[in-house]
Amino acid sequence: MKLFGLMVAMLAVSSLLCCGGARAQNMDKAVLNVDEEVTAFAYAPDGRIIFSVRRMFKASKKYELQRDDIWLLETNGKRKRLLEGQKFTHGDKPFTYQVESFTWSPNGHIVAIQLYTSTVDPEDDSREDARALLLLDDNGKELHPKGPDALVTNAESPMWLRDSGSLVYLVEEIAPRQLFSMQYLYMSGGPPTKAFEGRTFIDAERIPGSNAAIAVERDRNMDGPPRMQKLELLAQDDKELATLDSFVGAGGLSISPTGRLAAYFLDNEVLEVRSLEEPNKVARMRVGLGVLKWSADETKIYLKRTIEKKSADLVIFDVPELAPHPRGQQPLLLEPEPRPLLHGLTIREYAISPDGRFLAVVLPGKRNLQVFGF
Repeated sequence: MKLFGLMVAMLAVSSLLCCGGARAQNMDKAVLNVDEEVTAFAYAPDGRIIFSVRRMFKASKKYELQRDDIWLLETNGKRKRLLEGQKFTHGDKPFTYQVESFTWSPNGHIVAIQLYTSTVDPEDDSREDARALLLLDDNGKELHPKGPDALVTNAESPMWLRDSGSLVYLVEEIAPRQLFSMQYLYMSGGPPTKAFEGRTFIDAERIPGSNAAIAVERDRNMDGPPRMQKLELLAQDDKELATLDSFVGAGGLSISPTGRLAAYFLDNEVLEVRSLEEPNKVARMRVGLGVLKWSADETKIYLKRTIEKKSADLVIFDVPELAPHPRGQQPLLLEPEPRPLLHGLTIREYAISPDGRFLAVVLPGKRNLQVFGF
């Protein structure tokens, strides 16, 4: 970060954390700017921000590699580099990666980093792409839970258990990312072990503050409709909550902060919200497919109106009242009025701070990270 940017960051973060109950600045001006090409970021439980910065370098005359650096922005405004990508190695072949996402452990001291990796065979220039997890503590120490290799290969969507010492992750079973199985990973060491053996899922997300997850299950042969399950990750117990009319696929499921509600896309247009306490109560809205997040009080949903890392505007709309869904009848399809945020500014990625007071976004183009107060 340039010196000026660092000074701005330190002043902004310090003012955000020291102002007690005072409200932050409005959304006309960013209160924090990280002037780097940010590829991914996430808030820690205590409000720190971990982020990755795109780094390209020449490995030889033939290969140019990308290996993102990983930084942690502390609550006092200081930042430290947790990982220098150019020095990170994996095997003896040209290896490149880009950070896709971060998932913090409940205690906020370990982060599971989702990588999209490519390995090239110099003999024939063939390339092997895969997703993998890298585990770091918040001091930058690499954790090697499965042996000498720091990467947990063919792994994605980690779900931490409450002890912060183990997690469950998804393994692709039917490509491209249609069905997944689950495996346990233990920070204390040892090979991954199977979870819910023999079963396959389209998507899964942990219920905050628990050892349970909501998953959308489907048989390996793709017969029958998708089924919403509540999975007890530690005990490997399950309870079926609902049979869904459809489900858009991996990444389309989101659980509210208290674990009372689930939201998911039925198709490229329709979002369904379901009560997890009374699963027959639902609401359907035509909002368009995108990346959604919940407000802290669960009364509103934020939506970036495109998928994955593509750029689009960010809107917000109210969560409607849920109503019983009688069998054989289609719920009323609502047409909410989305309200634009940031004056319709196009963004690439976004996150809401744990206290719900700040919105962080990555902008297209330079891909710098900016934080706005509500």
